Amino acid sequence: MPFKKLVPVLKSNLAEMEIEEPTAFQKASIPVVKSGVNMFGTGEDLSGKTTSLIINTIHKLKAQAIEDSPRAVIYVANKDAALALELEFKKFTKGTDLRIYCVYEEAKLQGQMDKIYPGVDIIISTTKRFNQIYFQNGVHLGQLQLLIVEDAEFLIKGEQAQNIIRILQSLDRCQVLVYSKTTPPYLQRFKEAVLGKTRSINA
Repeated sequence: MPFKKLVPVLKSNLAEMEIEEPTAFQKASIPVVKSGVNMFGTGEDLSGKTTSLIINTIHKLKAQAIEDSPRAVIYVANKDAALALELEFKKFTKGTDLRIYCVYEEAKLQGQMDKIYPGVDIIISTTKRFNQIYFQNGVHLGQLQLLIVEDAEFLIKGEQAQNIIRILQSLDRCQVLVYSKTTPPYLQRFKEAVLGKTRSINA
């Protein structure tokens, strides 16, 4: 599938950015995400993990805004990571009406909930702030299709892992994508205990 069967506006944006051939990681991961199964992807720097994450999210959401509830939540380590990922997304969402919003501890909680209320498609968030919003009924996850963890070796441990697990336990059904540079033992345990049936990608 890679690139040929993506939604037209995404293919056009890739061509405009002169991204013509998928990396090995992208070639392996895109069909897995399209299939709907959980994925645990491991790849070194420059393997194309972040671009894969962005492409998979936009394609899964058909590159268009629908209703008010978020359909993708992406966990990142901190405010800087959230804002950097948002900037990357905007390169690929040109010509779409997808609504992207970042949440993190440095901003006022109520203000962020007010921004989410009118409608958002993709939320990029730290684990702590997203849980605060969710458990104060500041976001509805009934339409959620993707829950994504970027840089999982930093996020899936300690309190942050518990934040992610609490959200997963509250969802009826959702595809989970985990992106990591390495697979330390605690990530392997998380994959086996929490994710269930999962396809592993290592490229």
